[in-house]
Order: sequence, then structure tokens, then C-alpha cells
Amino acid sequence: MREYLITLLISAALCYLITPIVRSQAIRFGAVAAIRDRDIHSVPTARWGGVAMWASMALTFAIVNHLPLVGKSFGHETQGIFLASTAIVLLGMADDRFQLDALTKLAGQVFVAGILLIYGIQILWLPINGVITLPPSIGQLLTVLIVVVVINAVNFIDGMDGLAAGIVAISGIAFFAFAYLLAVDYGFSRAGAPSLTTAVLVGICLGFLPHNINPAKIFMGDSGSMLLGLLLSAAAITLTGQVDPNAISAESLGPTLLPLLLPFAVLAIPFLDLLLAVGRRLKAGRSPFAPDNQHLHHRLLSAGNSTNKTAVILYLWTATIAFPVTVLAFAPWWVALITVAVLIAMSSLIIGLILLLMSVVLYSISSNRKV
Repeated sequence: MREYLITLLISAALCYLITPIVRSQAIRFGAVAAIRDRDIHSVPTARWGGVAMWASMALTFAIVNHLPLVGKSFGHETQGIFLASTAIVLLGMADDRFQLDALTKLAGQVFVAGILLIYGIQILWLPINGVITLPPSIGQLLTVLIVVVVINAVNFIDGMDGLAAGIVAISGIAFFAFAYLLAVDYGFSRAGAPSLTTAVLVGICLGFLPHNINPAKIFMGDSGSMLLGLLLSAAAITLTGQVDPNAISAESLGPTLLPLLLPFAVLAIPFLDLLLAVGRRLKAGRSPFAPDNQHLHHRLLSAGNSTNKTAVILYLWTATIAFPVTVLAFAPWWVALITVAVLIAMSSLIIGLILLLMSVVLYSISSNRKV
């Protein structure tokens, strides 16, 4: 656990330091987000935050490769994840600079999923009515589908300062806890691609967040949101390969199902937003990839919430779903229920404190104006 914490801190520190450098280069090369009708920001802002994330990940890999435990995680799967990450960042950089069409981006995402397949990262079985070993073609198709859906779910919520980085960081923490506890529970090596990937994922999100909270100095862009989605989906798929399907019993069904279900649980808010957006656009006779300003964060902002308050609300919603689901895999249902109750209480308290603080600030401003 200590080495993974070191890995997280190194990736966070590197991302924090590298991001301003990338920001200056993004401005130099014209990778700047212009202001559109659906956008929340009011000032043109640099993109390519994903480049800083990727560079931080690469340097972190080079440093922690020499640690005794984490160093064992660098195998064939980790190489495939890094190569796929490089490809998705290049695709995102092109989109951030030249605004690629939706079909081109989709083709690029499928290509990146294909890189994972080449390195043996794919769904091999499903715990349905016992265990079903999937034919290679079905497993590959399902793998591509999961990768593309998770990438686009993260991309959909990257529409407000600090939102995607915060939600993915919370999701990554929940997923790392699950991967580590699963290794302890099943007795297999705690050094693996899932734990390493999620530790770095959380680190780069936390390191990037100070530059991305409102008012953002830089956006992660598609290079960042697609990278985060790829890392989360790759971690989930590689985790399924660590579980022996022959050891699955009725009692262990929760832990064995969760590697496939957890990405959808921890990203419940982005997936809900994705489904609502696609349904809304198809109903209106528009392309499901057509942008609009009706996402969940837009609705919360329209209700009178500030940008930071909206982000905190969505962070808390994510945590309220992600952590109880993780707990449910290893503890009785009532423990997960208590976890939900505690998180809801904490969420209510935090939101209440935010409202109180805002009231005090507004009252102070009003008093100063009267004077």
C-alpha cells in the first residue's frame, strides 16, 4: 500500500508541475477553447491538459519501475495500456486543435481499444448463470464496447471547471480500494496493472485539479477526458483477468461481478448524463453526438448553483454511489447501507456549510456596498 501511495503522490506532484508548461505550449500552438453558446467559461482557455497528464504518467512509470512491489506491475498489460494511452492522447490533441468530427473520433477510440486487444487485455468470461467463457470474437467486441462507452461517458461530463477530474479521482479511489481488497481477499499478487493504473489515475487527476477548478487556467480537453476514460476502462478489464473464473461460487459472486460493474457504478453520474443526452438528442431528431447545454451540470447551474457548488454536489453524488458499491463486494448489505447513510449525512452537511458560507459572503458584500 505504501508504494502505491508514493506512486499516487509522485504522479500528482509531476502533473501539478508540468501542467503550466503544457498550458504555455497549448497557447503557443493555438490549442485554445473558443467560447461557444453552450459553454460555461467566458474567457478563451488553453486545452491539452491531457498532455500534462500523459507526461506525468510516463515519468511516474519511469520512476516507480524501480520500487520492489510496484515494479512487478510492469508487464505486458501495462505496456499495452501505456501505448493505448499514447494513441488516445494524440487523437485528443488533434481534436483539441482541429475539432475532429464525431465519426473520426469514434474510429480512433475503436483503434485504441484494438491496441488493448493486441496486448491481451480483453473480457474473457462473464459470471452469468455460473461462468460463461466467451468466444474470442465476443470477448473482443465486448471489450471495445466497454472502452468506447467509458471514454465517452467521461468526455460527456467534461463541460465544467474541475468536474471530470474530481469525479474520476473519486471513482479511481473507489476502484483502487476494490482492486487492492480483492487481491488481499483472493490471495493473488497485489502488484498488478489495475492497482498501478488507478493509483496513477488518481494522482494525475489530483495534480491537475488545482489548475482546473473555477476559474480554470487550462482545460483537460478531449486529450485528457479520453485518457481518463481509457485508463479506468483498462483497469477494469485487466482486473477481470486476475480472477479465476473456476473459483467463482455463489458466495463470491459479488467480488467477481464487480470488476465489470464497478466502472459503471463509480461513473453512474456520467453514464446517466450520457444516456439522457443520447435519448434527448435522438428524440429531437439530432445526432447523438451533437452537443447541447442540457447536461446535468448545466441543469444544476440553471437552478442557481455556482460552478464550484455544482462540482461539489456531483462529487458527493459520485462518492455516495461509488464507495457503498465497493463496500458491498466485501461486507454484508447492512454495512453498505450504513455507508450510504453516512455519506448522505456528510453530503447534506457539506452542502449546508457551503450555503451558509455563501450567505455570509453575500451578506458581507451587501453590507460593504451600503457603507
